[in-house]
Amino acid sequence: MTTKRIVACLDIDKGRVVKGKKFQNIQEVADPVKLAKQYNANQVDELVLYDITASTEEREIFLDVVEKVAEVTTVPFTVGGGIRTIEDIQRVLAAGADKVSINSAAINNPEFIREAADVFGSATVVFAMDAKQIAPDKWTVHAQGGRVDTGIDAIEWAIEGDKLGAGEIVVNAIDEDGEKTGYNLALTKKIADAVTVPVVASGGAGKMKHFKEVLLNGSADAALAASVFHYGEIEIPALKQYLEKQNI
Repeated sequence: MTTKRIVACLDIDKGRVVKGKKFQNIQEVADPVKLAKQYNANQVDELVLYDITASTEEREIFLDVVEKVAEVTTVPFTVGGGIRTIEDIQRVLAAGADKVSINSAAINNPEFIREAADVFGSATVVFAMDAKQIAPDKWTVHAQGGRVDTGIDAIEWAIEGDKLGAGEIVVNAIDEDGEKTGYNLALTKKIADAVTVPVVASGGAGKMKHFKEVLLNGSADAALAASVFHYGEIEIPALKQYLEKQNI
């Protein structure tokens, strides 16, 4: 049986969990601490907390939320958004997080990934990217909440993150984000085949079969989702039972 992970993602803005489509039409969902406690009880494998406006607003990380989540959960959780320095990572880990997700800071300074991995170990460093399709079989990395096309090839960028020492790579497909039509299998598989570290698929979960498809056909090591879990459209215990029947 193949061992995979189910990850619940909490996009947080101004202290509240929010969700949108393709990074647009952001709607408030819930209190992050209450939601994290619920996911912990529902046996999610991991949590991710993203401060979705910290980088664009160039402000400090929400350490108060991190500390409160750490108090109510026992599952590992990752924090991303606004992490620019080694000191930022130290503060997030001291507040109770297990891993940090680095996205914008890596685009601005790729060596930051190597430095973070050297100081804290690769297992602590998650290399995150937002990728958008610009041509058949070609995706580029987008920054600033998906608004700016960096022109960086997504597959090459994933390989670079692997070489720099990241312990895993999160691939968020912007075109599928919030659409609930399924993960981008082609993009996920291309990256999974090109790197040596685990790949987490993000963007597009709508049905249980989508998780099966990306974990098997997309070669992902983990599947991340948000709104289908937040709104109770898919219950995590039921999803795990379904996947177990698929030999996952």
